[in-house]
Amino acid sequence: MMDFEGRNVVVTGAGGGVGTALVSCLDELNARVIGCDVEGADLSSPAIARALHFDLADDAAVEKAAKEICEDGAPAAVISNAGWTRAETLADVTPDNLAHEMDLNFRGAALLSRALIPAMRNQPGGSAFVFVSSVNALAHFGNPAYSAAKAALQAWMRAIATEEGRNGIRANVVVPGSIMTNAWTHRIEQKPEIMDKVRRLYPLGRLVEPAEVARTIAFLASPWASGVTGAAVPVDAGLTGGNLPFLELISD
Repeated sequence: MMDFEGRNVVVTGAGGGVGTALVSCLDELNARVIGCDVEGADLSSPAIARALHFDLADDAAVEKAAKEICEDGAPAAVISNAGWTRAETLADVTPDNLAHEMDLNFRGAALLSRALIPAMRNQPGGSAFVFVSSVNALAHFGNPAYSAAKAALQAWMRAIATEEGRNGIRANVVVPGSIMTNAWTHRIEQKPEIMDKVRRLYPLGRLVEPAEVARTIAFLASPWASGVTGAAVPVDAGLTGGNLPFLELISD
């Protein structure tokens, strides 16, 4: 089985829906989890060996966190999972929320990974970055600022994979579709019928679960994926495989 053998694995957004599933999954694989999230996030899980609270939108805090992470030794893997969006359409985008969503969903992850790369080079068994992107980076499903940030994150991943592969560092992204987490709460409160409509877009007829995303991330972070770098792996219940509503429309 996959086994991290007590090596350090960093998870940002560790207190969220996917983050909680990730922490549990990595704990089962014997990783020593360093959980990171904003102040107030619950990082009390016994599966988290060390908790760090900081804001990815604060450059100085990111730099400080990178130094604290390396006090425990070089990470075997860094999983950039933190993300957030509220600006649903172009009409909702303002200069302030554009900057905030770009900072949180791209800039913070980029600066954290850049700060950790020197420590992660040339480790026995290699090391890995896994960035959690979104289908929004591939096509427009709303949330334009978030989508732009996730597309930038994929470009950043390819830079690491290409330039740092010779140093034993791999980098990949997981590309989830809609995930059944609390991120949907505000939408469901506004439109209780929205989930039935959204499910029709997915060939599997459902949203993906946090544990399904977590298991894919764990694989890419592990030595089992030692030959995989520069890849974008969908975990999207088939959304990007084809347009089911269009197919049903022309089949009528």
